[in-house]
Amino acid sequence: MKLRVSGTQTTKQKFSSTLRGWLPILQANLDNLMETLEPFVQENPFITVTSGSEVVEKKFEKKNFFQEASKTSVSGTIEALTLDKKSLFQTLHEQINPPLFPTEKSQRIAYEIIENINAEGYFEADALHEIAQKLHVKSEEVEKIQQRFAYLEPLGVGALDLKETFLFQLQELSLEETLYENVEKLILNFESIESFNKEPLFHESLSVIKHFRNPPAIDFMEETKEVIPDIFIYPVDEGIEVRLNDAYYPEVMIDTEGLDENHSFVSQKIKEAKDLVDALEMRKATLYKIGLMIIEYQYDFFFGKAIKPMKLKDLADDLGRNPSTISRAIAGKYLSCSRGIIPLKQFFATALEEDISNSAIKEYMLELVKYENKIKPLSDLKLLECIETKFNIKMVRRTITKYRQQFNIASSSERKKLYTLTY
Repeated sequence: MKLRVSGTQTTKQKFSSTLRGWLPILQANLDNLMETLEPFVQENPFITVTSGSEVVEKKFEKKNFFQEASKTSVSGTIEALTLDKKSLFQTLHEQINPPLFPTEKSQRIAYEIIENINAEGYFEADALHEIAQKLHVKSEEVEKIQQRFAYLEPLGVGALDLKETFLFQLQELSLEETLYENVEKLILNFESIESFNKEPLFHESLSVIKHFRNPPAIDFMEETKEVIPDIFIYPVDEGIEVRLNDAYYPEVMIDTEGLDENHSFVSQKIKEAKDLVDALEMRKATLYKIGLMIIEYQYDFFFGKAIKPMKLKDLADDLGRNPSTISRAIAGKYLSCSRGIIPLKQFFATALEEDISNSAIKEYMLELVKYENKIKPLSDLKLLECIETKFNIKMVRRTITKYRQQFNIASSSERKKLYTLTY
């Protein structure tokens, strides 16, 4: 394997208290990096930041510390340029407050849960134990906090699966007791819902269920902006080229013309401005090295193979970083390659066995369903048997059911009905 390093890549290897102090810059996505820099710009009269976005060609205005503040603030500039609604994750973050999350501990757990909610609004169950280990709490505590998401907007967000998101949404409805119980009964027996068609209030209950959001974050999915990848992977004759999305990086300019740089206030602000430049460069350096390590671990993936097991700690050890820092660095960030735009977190698949990842299991399951007998579709139990035989591992059926639901694949009985309608 040969990696070709892009000439635009920084050579900085610095990691010190500077980066820890500017951690929000590392954690920010490219599309909100300018907004993250706003507080630094407001507090420093010698900084001008130009947006690297190809869409927004605007400059932050300097804040004059020696005259009355300008009527047009940076926030106002951003607000005027931003027409999009708040993202799902912004909406959830704003709700992590007392009384629902009264302690710092409950809020930390809630924020970690949000990091593991996918674009459809479902909580990725595989992350439950990882969150517990990361925060040194019991898994039961994470589950307890996850259940409180039933009271957040959008209704049903943070649920583990279709049934739970419907139950979350049901809790918020004011229904007559008998109707409520019937709706709950249908949800809990969703796989065999047709067998209840002679039950009292069946049609009324089904009408209630039809009004539930599925997936729970569907309103946000319709408004989703185009994803801006941080890393590009290009296959070339010599191997693979890794390149950062430099075009979207803000440019920080320090203006000290005519100033006495020995003055304590001026020298302090110049130092802070240089730290900001260093922080942006260190963000680039960290993400670039993450891109290189992903290629080293997942080289075959970029040529059509499945993702291999890769632990966050392995990457952190190789980079000489704290796992929590790397976790922040990859959260909400994407890699663009010939196979599409992929969340960086997807490369850190949970290993089922030493050489098998859950991603490989899922890919094989999708292949089985794609080529299954349309007259007799594969049940979850049969899918389980095929997977256990293929990979020589032991699993439980509910795991296969969970994987199937993650891809919005209907049950075997429902697929048989769909095939009948189609063919």
